[in-house]
Amino acid sequence: QVQLVESGGGLVQAGGSLRLSCAASGRTFSSYAMGWFRQAPGKEREFVAAISWSGGSTYYADSVKGRFTISRDNAKNTVYLQMNSLKPEDTAVYYCAADPSRAGPNGNEYDYWGQGTQVTVSS
Repeated sequence: QVQLVESGGGLVQAGGSLRLSCAASGRTFSSYAMGWFRQAPGKEREFVAAISWSGGSTYYADSVKGRFTISRDNAKNTVYLQMNSLKPEDTAVYYCAADPSRAGPNGNEYDYWGQGTQVTVSS
């Protein structure tokens, strides 16, 4: 069992930056691939970024590539999402998720989800 708690969301102007954190409970955090997803009002959940258990492999949605960076600190049981050059279209609730098998864009493969943190980008 893994429990995930996101933090770091907020209101920022376009062009600004935010850093999201996802703290995980449980001693097996380092064995899970981790992902970030987001859901805007009236839209389906979409993949943002993922990272392998070791941190050696990362994956990004085309819409955030070059602007967002996913990283993890297994000693702290935490995964991060650094978001730069934010755009109004990045406004959404951001969720972190844990996958016991592999990192990837398919949310259905993730077993554990956090409660989400709101990110609002004003124009």
